Amino acid sequence: MQNKSNLSLSNKLVKPLLISGLFLSGGFAYANEAEVKLSENTQQSASSVEDLAQQEKIQARLNEIAAEAKAAKLAQSGYYVERKSYGTGRETDPPRYVKQLNKTWLKDVAGIENVDWLDIGLDYRFRYETRDNDFRRDRDTIDEPILLRTRGYVAVKDILDPLRFTLEVEDARRNHSQFSREFDTRDVNYAEPIQAYLELFFKETPLGKDDLGNHRPISIKAGRQAFEYTDRRLLARNEWRNTTNNFQGVRTTIGQSKNDWQLDLLALKPVQRLNNQLDEVDHSQDFYGVIGDWRRWSEYVTLQPYYYLLNQEGSKVKYDANGKDAAPTAKIDREIHTAGIRAYGVIGTTGFDYDASYVKQWGNQDRISGGNTFKLDHDAYSYNAEIGYSFNHAWKPRLSAFYGFASGDKNQTDGNNQRFERLFGFARPWSNNDYFQMENISAPKVRAEFEPQLSWLPGLKVDAGYSWYRLDSDRDRWNGAGLRDNTGASGKDVGEEFDVRLRFPIHKQVAANIGYAHFWAGDFTKATSRNGGGGGTNVADPARRDDSNFFYVEISASAF
Repeated sequence: MQNKSNLSLSNKLVKPLLISGLFLSGGFAYANEAEVKLSENTQQSASSVEDLAQQEKIQARLNEIAAEAKAAKLAQSGYYVERKSYGTGRETDPPRYVKQLNKTWLKDVAGIENVDWLDIGLDYRFRYETRDNDFRRDRDTIDEPILLRTRGYVAVKDILDPLRFTLEVEDARRNHSQFSREFDTRDVNYAEPIQAYLELFFKETPLGKDDLGNHRPISIKAGRQAFEYTDRRLLARNEWRNTTNNFQGVRTTIGQSKNDWQLDLLALKPVQRLNNQLDEVDHSQDFYGVIGDWRRWSEYVTLQPYYYLLNQEGSKVKYDANGKDAAPTAKIDREIHTAGIRAYGVIGTTGFDYDASYVKQWGNQDRISGGNTFKLDHDAYSYNAEIGYSFNHAWKPRLSAFYGFASGDKNQTDGNNQRFERLFGFARPWSNNDYFQMENISAPKVRAEFEPQLSWLPGLKVDAGYSWYRLDSDRDRWNGAGLRDNTGASGKDVGEEFDVRLRFPIHKQVAANIGYAHFWAGDFTKATSRNGGGGGTNVADPARRDDSNFFYVEISASAF
């Protein structure tokens, strides 16, 4: 009985112990598993922290590299940002065809390898044109002129500082044209010094350096000079044209393009081009200017405020623009004030760029009519804006939209003149036909530019555009074509234009430029070119066609 009792007690004790042992053994197992997982998580956390720290170090280094690259770019170009807007690139100073002597192929000649104080240049340009029904001419015909232009340049710098000297000569001719070369200074100007000036150049000045360590030099140039400012619409050499705008007087530059700010001061007289004799200073006109560049305000914005003053004394006017004896109605007094502001830039890495300006003019001028002289108030304005987008593609495509406006005279018989005075600007960006000037115009445009990557034609650049042209005032002139309707009955629609251009290098120092432009006449052009309208200078031709074609092939060669 006792044994049975003990066995029963044992069974009662063993069973709970076995059950608890099972739970305990499971608990230990779970504890061991949790410990392993905790250890793994701790190792992973430590690994994640190390990875994160490593990533932060990598990113910090990448930021340093980007900052170093940006600093290197700044050190090279300074605060200067090149515009992307179409046709507004200024000619460099000295011009692009000019090189420092020891950086030309002549550097291999003994004794020249160290000549870094002499700039030289020799450039020749040949252009064949076919102009079918050119609206700038007074009749519907086909003209095939050959335009020839030769330029030479020499300048002494550094070695005699602060004294420097520059001479640039030009010979411009037109052959094989059915129109007379006499009194056509757009294309013809024989053997002329277009630049001949002395310069005082001070590299180190009391103005010190900018934040990037670039000197703020001061340059004072006196003599005959050719140059370009802002977007070239009011002051330009006119590189497309066969002849060159130039001035005589003093031009002072404080600072340089690398600096955060720059100031140019002008006190000049225009040079009158004459075909068969040396050009003369136009003593009837005085031209003054102040042009500023503020580049540091934002890396996305370059500001260019400017002011010009043109004074003309009517009694001293001798010639018109083509060197003819001036008509009595051109011998007028004028005082034209021009104030403008331009803003342009590239918006970081977004691909967008822009260029916009506004110009206001005021003053007074005479008008001679019927032998009487009337004093008019001059009140005009102009503005333009372009926005472009460059795609991230090997062909570097850029699309742009542009709108330009310049006011016209509303009424020829009132006491006001609202026609914008274009001063000494260039015409070609308004029209590849070279039909329009910056006056009495309203012109929207769209353009495409790209650089095809072709193994058989490296360096090719292509651009094409479509433009619409209207007059601001239907009673004022289309000056490029000498057409006008004083009644306003012919409307404002001048026409539309399509153009395309190809540029490519043939050799290191030889380049080709091929272009075509087609113009469709609008209602104003059809009416005034066929029937007249009153006030125009071109002769009406009832059979004149309502479109024109322009094709050209241009070859330019530089000796250096």
